[in-house]
Amino acid sequence: MEDNFKHKGRRRILASELREKGIKDHRILSAIENIPRHLFIDPGLSEQAYIDKALPIENNQTISQPYTVAFQTQLLNPSDREKILEIGTGSGYQTAVLDYLNLDIYTIERDHALYRSTSNLFDKMKIKPKKFIYGDGFNGMHDDSPFDGIIVTAGSPVIPKKLVMQLKIGGRLIIPVGKDVQVMTKIIRISENELKKETFGNFRFVPMLKNKN
Repeated sequence: MEDNFKHKGRRRILASELREKGIKDHRILSAIENIPRHLFIDPGLSEQAYIDKALPIENNQTISQPYTVAFQTQLLNPSDREKILEIGTGSGYQTAVLDYLNLDIYTIERDHALYRSTSNLFDKMKIKPKKFIYGDGFNGMHDDSPFDGIIVTAGSPVIPKKLVMQLKIGGRLIIPVGKDVQVMTKIIRISENELKKETFGNFRFVPMLKNKN
């Protein structure tokens, strides 16, 4: 799959822009600099791949802007080999960032056409989640829980209780909460029944929807 010096140069500039916007984690900046984002979008939009903005992908979904991907990942603050659940695989760019950070990734996509095309892309790029399923993100992956972290890449009207219950003690849930505009929210599971909630400003995401089945 094609990557060239022009793409690499534009990624270096993008990583520098994200650093200026407050992304401090060098691992995440390295991921942004090394992952070919143009391969996760329609070839007709490849010239826009390294502009810091969201872009449309198939079936009325979007690939989040690079800053948002980096910001959510920085809030998650994962350690090597942690077990991470991703809700909303999309075209797989956020998954690729998590994969670059050497994490055990479990990921769910609710759109079957997108699930199929992203599965093929993962095979070509040798991205290997521990588990990649077609299913309802609101349900998470109970049988594979608990998780060190959960990252949600669509706007949820509420914080899904099933996802909170799938966190380890000390685990983190990063989720944009709201309808028209979402507030980036971090939930830390302090104990079985105690949660800590922090918020980090407004974002815009496509809505988190139930499975089409």
